[in-house]
Amino acid sequence: MAQSPEAGFAYHKNRQELHGVTVVVTGVSGTTWVGRFHEQNAEGVVLKDVGIHDGSAGPLESWLDKSRKFGIRVDERVVVVPAREVVGIERLI
Repeated sequence: MAQSPEAGFAYHKNRQELHGVTVVVTGVSGTTWVGRFHEQNAEGVVLKDVGIHDGSAGPLESWLDKSRKFGIRVDERVVVVPAREVVGIERLI
């Protein structure tokens, strides 16, 4: 693993731009996932250390604010959000 020009950050060759970044994935079903982006492929978006919001945890924005402030409450270690479910992907912060 090589070091990037920015000290303290590991650079992984042949990885997508968001690899290792905490992202919010919005689904057509209304479910929202927050986790570390691993990759996006034909099957969908692979996330690690994932929090899942299905509406039962209160308002989405409040849940996202708590995730930003205190960290993600991990519901699943690895999730593949199916490609047909993905509406959008954005950085949490």
